[in-house]
Amino acid sequence: MSRPVDASVDPRFSTPGARPVEWDVAATALAASEIFWISTVRADGRPHVTPLAAVWIDDALHFCTGPTEQKARNLAHNPMVVMTTGANRLDEGLDLVVEGRADLVSDAGVLKSASEAYRSKYGELFDFSVGDGQLWSEDGGPALLFAVRATRAFGFGKGDAFSQTRWRFEG
Repeated sequence: MSRPVDASVDPRFSTPGARPVEWDVAATALAASEIFWISTVRADGRPHVTPLAAVWIDDALHFCTGPTEQKARNLAHNPMVVMTTGANRLDEGLDLVVEGRADLVSDAGVLKSASEAYRSKYGELFDFSVGDGQLWSEDGGPALLFAVRATRAFGFGKGDAFSQTRWRFEG
């Protein structure tokens, strides 16, 4: 994700006078979030939503899936996704929605960075090795790594003031 080309607050869903959330605040929250929800589309057009772990590397969200999992099959048909994270409360926090394309990663340097990021963020729960252009789980199974760079993102600030920020990115 590069820097947004613009950010705006939707006054219909924001406290009067609310200002856009700074992208750096949103990016920090994306990096810190442990659980994300990914929405993909099945080949027959039905939606599929599932929770997953993700890491923030080089201004993009990265997530893993097994090659036979439903989300991997969906991405083979349609790479467009929505990833969400946030606070499960109405009165505090920042909820984030990232729209973009999930691209399969095979670059050894990015795979190594992802492996290290997962280990640093989640500990032994996600311990990947790198080989043959992909990640391998601790049990020896393949793990496909995808990168999502935003085309649009939304932030829903909650608490004393509510704000709905929209960030638009090039590409």
